[in-house]
Amino acid sequence: MALNKESNGFTFGFAIVLVVVLGIILASLAEGLKPLKEQNVRVKKQIDILSAMMDVEEAGINRSNAELEFPKYVNLDDAVVLNNSGDEIGKGKEAFEIDIKKEYRDKTLETKDKRFPLFIAKDKTDSTRYIIPVVGKGLWGPIWGYICLKEDMRTVAGVSFAHKTETPGLGAEINKPFFMDRWKASMISDASRNFKKYEVVKDNSGSTDPSKIDGITGGTITSKGVEEMVNRSLAIYSNYFKNINTK
Repeated sequence: MALNKESNGFTFGFAIVLVVVLGIILASLAEGLKPLKEQNVRVKKQIDILSAMMDVEEAGINRSNAELEFPKYVNLDDAVVLNNSGDEIGKGKEAFEIDIKKEYRDKTLETKDKRFPLFIAKDKTDSTRYIIPVVGKGLWGPIWGYICLKEDMRTVAGVSFAHKTETPGLGAEINKPFFMDRWKASMISDASRNFKKYEVVKDNSGSTDPSKIDGITGGTITSKGVEEMVNRSLAIYSNYFKNINTK
């Protein structure tokens, strides 16, 4: 019997076959590209971690060589995993696998069950550095970054902030050097290693107080988002540093 290509049955049948075939092709592509996607995520994370400690461009570190360069500075066997109280609950490579953005967004995960990785590194002078991931919320979407502490576990050596959808020229400026440099040499705790809250302020009003950081002009909400993100995260790590220095 001749196939009636003008019939509704043929049209629907052809559409169904086309959808199935395309679905199989797309699923195969997604599965085939999964390792590459995972590698890109891993490399991006390595660069972000190192960016808090150094100028990665100046150091010649990029996507093509990050996986070779990263272990020269960060030994993941030394990494630590903390709970919300700042107690050590794990150690080693598992710290790198923690997705703090996902845990931050997961409303079903209780605070006591959240995990907080700490990366221990060596800079170019062989000085120990402690790199802390932070995550929060800006005006329009997620913000995140890393804070690098010096050997004293108190003084900020550098930071690296990033965002997804903040306003260009305003909140998006949190990832610019002029803002990130303002955090350098500030301290996350006092002489007794008690955590000191930061305050992001307007109009250079914090210039004489190291715990007050000048914010982004016109980007108040995003600046305050950075303040909340930093204080919430650093309070946990400060407890850890205080505990290991008073044992």
